[in-house]
Amino acid sequence: MTTTTMPMLNTYPAEINLDRAKLAATIDALIMCSEACTACADACLSEGMVAELTKCIRTNMDCADICGTTARVLSRHTGYDANISRALLEACAMACKTCGDECAAHAGAHEHCRICAEACRACEQACRELLATMS
Repeated sequence: MTTTTMPMLNTYPAEINLDRAKLAATIDALIMCSEACTACADACLSEGMVAELTKCIRTNMDCADICGTTARVLSRHTGYDANISRALLEACAMACKTCGDECAAHAGAHEHCRICAEACRACEQACRELLATMS
């Protein structure tokens, strides 16, 4: 999948204190996870047993919001504050773990939950890998 993330980072005229390729991969994972969580929550709302999926829906919505916010903050570099980025990445990794676990519990019955769990796991890993490179 081609995204504009890396080309945009490559055009940034000032220094970025992070590995641009790793940063781009993380932003892309965040955006994909946010979309998967939004779609999964919507699909859960269409299931016949929606009441049994309340926690899954809530967790999906929280994860989508946190991932989306983190992607937007990581896309801005002017006046960069590593402490804010670090805190968001940590929160995002936790949200992705929680959501991934919740969706995995429903993955046997709902394909959308399986797909979402995979996106959450990939995003959690990307967040943790970027965190590991931050000083």
